[in-house]
Amino acid sequence: MSLAKLKTAAQLSAIREQLGATGKALVFTNGCFDLLHVGHVRYLREARALGDALVVAVNGDASVRALKGPTRPINSEDDRAEVLAALECVDFVVIFHTERVTEVVRTIRPHIYAKGGDYTVASLDPGERSALEEAGAAIRILPLVPGKSTTATLAKAAT
Repeated sequence: MSLAKLKTAAQLSAIREQLGATGKALVFTNGCFDLLHVGHVRYLREARALGDALVVAVNGDASVRALKGPTRPINSEDDRAEVLAALECVDFVVIFHTERVTEVVRTIRPHIYAKGGDYTVASLDPGERSALEEAGAAIRILPLVPGKSTTATLAKAAT
């Protein structure tokens, strides 16, 4: 994998400061992105359009197992990060190893936070929402692509 897009939270914090100093906005999103599908790609393009650079925080393998169960992830964290980094709309990728992305948000302090339409602002994890509010991040909920999800893809593959 090209390491150019893979960053630490501390590096992304510095990038956020550089962008902010020039009036530009850093967009942040996070997820497992286990089996990349068209719903993910459309969502990431929409998220990128909200600002000047897009950071995708990817759940590490242990984090995915804790959230999704013992048979997940299908693809390793390094593979998932590499696939995301290959997308033109993704500027940076960071891997995090906790169930929640709260500490990464506190470190990076994004200008804009994007989340998929299976969430509402009220249903976001309270710790994550608090960290976003502390950072002054605008929260944007983006629509889902109907019928396009990793769960639906896995169900279809099983039949």
